[in-house]
Amino acid sequence: MSSMLSSALRNLPVSSAWAAGALARSLSCSSQFQAAVQPKTKKTLGKTGVKNVVVVEGVRIPFLQSGTTYADLMPHDLARAALQGLLTRTSVPRDVVDYIVYGTVIQEVKTSNVAREAALGAGFSDKTPAHTVTMACISSNQAMTTGVGMIAAGQCDVVVAGGVELMSDVPIRHSRKMRKTMLTLNRAKTLGQKLSLISKIRPDYFAPELPAVAEFSTSETMGHSADRLAAAFGVSRQEQDEYALRSHTLAKKAQDEGLLQDVVPFKVPGKDTVTKDNGIRPSSMEQMGKLKPAFVKPYGTVTAANSSFLTDGASAILIMSEEKALAMGYKPKAYLRDFVYVSQDPKDQLLLGPTYATPKVLERAGLSLSDIDVFEFHEAFAGQILANLKAMDSDWFAQNYMGRKSKVGAPSLDKFNTWGGSLSLGHPFGATGCRLVITAAHRLKKEGGQYGLVAACAAGGQVMAPACSLGRGQQWQG
Repeated sequence: MSSMLSSALRNLPVSSAWAAGALARSLSCSSQFQAAVQPKTKKTLGKTGVKNVVVVEGVRIPFLQSGTTYADLMPHDLARAALQGLLTRTSVPRDVVDYIVYGTVIQEVKTSNVAREAALGAGFSDKTPAHTVTMACISSNQAMTTGVGMIAAGQCDVVVAGGVELMSDVPIRHSRKMRKTMLTLNRAKTLGQKLSLISKIRPDYFAPELPAVAEFSTSETMGHSADRLAAAFGVSRQEQDEYALRSHTLAKKAQDEGLLQDVVPFKVPGKDTVTKDNGIRPSSMEQMGKLKPAFVKPYGTVTAANSSFLTDGASAILIMSEEKALAMGYKPKAYLRDFVYVSQDPKDQLLLGPTYATPKVLERAGLSLSDIDVFEFHEAFAGQILANLKAMDSDWFAQNYMGRKSKVGAPSLDKFNTWGGSLSLGHPFGATGCRLVITAAHRLKKEGGQYGLVAACAAGGQVMAPACSLGRGQQWQG
């Protein structure tokens, strides 16, 4: 998924665009701002007759390595904490929210509609509808764009979207043979029938089925795919380690400087209050070089150090129509300009989605790569990021695989994930999309930029990219 954000800095409570998903074009500015003076160096992204959707605020509880402080909780506990953090940060009345949408990947069977359970736990009215979506690592992106669609269609004015993942406690099933026996046993009417079924149980029935981060269609783990992708594009182990070290170093700097404004504290029941992500670990090239390949052994280049780690966490984002945000006196973070979803071969191009989505979103927005001030790409693996950058900068790849005349170009690293990324901050599968979008909005404001582009790849060879924009100065720019 890839999307574009446009930034907004002004004293009046006005809207900004939210970026969620693949590459995207921008929504039109409202009529009251059409006459605003546009920057000469930037293009106007307004579209007549399309309602503006804005990001008012976005938060997340600290992202923690699985098996640590959140290990005894359930997914709805994390999602509830994120919702409560959003309510505290914005003071938005609960009864104003028209709809709640959450994304998750590995669902807890007791709370299959985690959005509903989290909303009730956070004190929202039982009259407020809520549903849960799943789309692998772009699940919260899908939650956001679902909300955008509801607002654009006039069904809602205020939507809360978010995502959650708890990798510390994933469902582990009995084997299929055991499940079948247990279900049949439940229907047995006599003691003789029950004893007959029990006598057929064999030791191998007790072998559990563990969830795997693997493609159902190919049976290949994402790590194997990342290793093959890195090899195909000639990305060395050293390059991957250098990029991973960059991610951790930048994340640590952003954390120390208080730039990770989306993080809200979470008082874990029976434990201390968590205030920071705990996966940020700047190391050294020497230490990283000692690690063995994690997937393709013994000659692979993807290791634990240059891969994102299993993470627990939740996020939440408040999106509104521009008119509603203005009426309520909010100063939104960004305009959500547009978004696109693309998909490709899940075997050989599983992680190349950003390469395909980026030119599409730019074309829809009428922008070029040089117009983008902020890039936020999901870092599943260092090799995946570097392979995408090489593919984006290759005329040969564009012509032979994408049917394009020329390359879109690679983003400058000076604009790319400068506050760290999933490699260092963590990657709760269902929650990362919201983090990408609100980080892009915060960076646009901090760096004085106007257009942001977000992209995230996902299992199944899918990707979503949203485009966001921010107005600058004392007047809104579209």
